[in-house]
Amino acid sequence: MATTADSYTASARIPETTAGGTVILLNGASSSGKTSIARELLDLLDGTWFHFPVDAFHAMRCDREIPDEDLQAEIDRTAKGFHRAVAGMAAGGNNLVVDYPLSRRWRLLDLLDLLVPEDTVLIGVRCPLAELERRETARGDRRPGLAAMQYGEVHSHELHDLDIDTSLNTPQECARRIHDFLPTRSNPTVFRTLRKALRHSG
Repeated sequence: MATTADSYTASARIPETTAGGTVILLNGASSSGKTSIARELLDLLDGTWFHFPVDAFHAMRCDREIPDEDLQAEIDRTAKGFHRAVAGMAAGGNNLVVDYPLSRRWRLLDLLDLLVPEDTVLIGVRCPLAELERRETARGDRRPGLAAMQYGEVHSHELHDLDIDTSLNTPQECARRIHDFLPTRSNPTVFRTLRKALRHSG
């Protein structure tokens, strides 16, 4: 005779995931246009996709003021959790457009360990520094100097599956280029190449 616990277990079987989801990782400095491109991509890509911006995770934090000496540790903890949320969503079979600057080297190294290289498309979202600074001033919702601080770091690993320049192309044009590139992306992917190179060198 089946017990209540047996019945509950049978009816609560975890759904199987036939395959992991694809992660399109938009990597660029603050104000480079990552969010605008992500929004355009959601209208172009087939199937169901999630826009997964790191800013949304920071926005979930309570409003309590963080002392300056603790701020970077707070940001790093949030970023580390964000990485695992991205990996978990993809492992569940969800397709993601991730809006995120690889502005500290450990971020890339951590994601290289967490994401499936064959399912990860790394896009370099580029823009000249002078234009980034102009946009930063015009938008008024970013810490002054943030774009300049990130500028030399976000693309320091050099390789991307595809590079786009938002000073030369509109968000719609950039999104279209990414959309058209996806069926032709190379194997091994840049994430596979970077994992092999950087996880040995640290």
